[in-house]
Amino acid sequence: MRFITFLIIIFFLSACQKDANPTNRIDYTQIKIYDSIQASRKIESIVKPYRNKIKSEMNKALAYSPQSLYKTDGSLNTPISNLMADAVLKMSAPIFKNRQQKEIDAVLLNYGGIRAGINKGKVSVRTAYNIMPFENNVVIAELKASSVHKMIDYLVKAKKAHPIAGLQIRLNENGALQSANIDNQPIHENETYYIATSDYLFNGGDNMKFFKEAVSSYDIDYKLRNLFIDYFLEQDTLQVIQDDRFIQK
Repeated sequence: MRFITFLIIIFFLSACQKDANPTNRIDYTQIKIYDSIQASRKIESIVKPYRNKIKSEMNKALAYSPQSLYKTDGSLNTPISNLMADAVLKMSAPIFKNRQQKEIDAVLLNYGGIRAGINKGKVSVRTAYNIMPFENNVVIAELKASSVHKMIDYLVKAKKAHPIAGLQIRLNENGALQSANIDNQPIHENETYYIATSDYLFNGGDNMKFFKEAVSSYDIDYKLRNLFIDYFLEQDTLQVIQDDRFIQK
């Protein structure tokens, strides 16, 4: 009897020891998927109604573009970058005014964030997803004049058609800064300015470190993609604008 009890104890301790030292080995099997594999009729019958509904929503016409718009259409400002910045200003300003009783002074997005162009003709929900496939929100950063100067220096050095609105930047023939205004007024050193941007840029994306110096910030819980969809719905026909907001003489 004692011998049996001893064996039970040894077995129990052995099992505990095995559980205390689990193996790190992971076994897996790679399953290759080919176009030749026939779709399951049962799964297809479930998925198809949802797929058709999504396609219908994505292809819904929101507005009309009189010409194709691409981010390579100019050097310092382009119709598509201007459209995007103007859309952010138009759609965000009333929300910010209503919630904070403050005005948005300018908008800055980034050239690299424009992920597609807008073709001539129908502008759809899919268009908005194509140009802005990310889940970024609009953030308004309160910047001191010193930080605004750094923002302008960034744009002058980059010499790209970053989407801007409310800013007017002039370069001389050598590419150096000649003048910079906000809402057609010189930058006042004792004031702060409210700059609308994306949460990605606000957090230092694209090396926009000047946003880290923000005095305060406001996330208005408005995704850029949804903002563009709402903007397109209001426009009927898109305005194609390539102006003097950022130019070199």
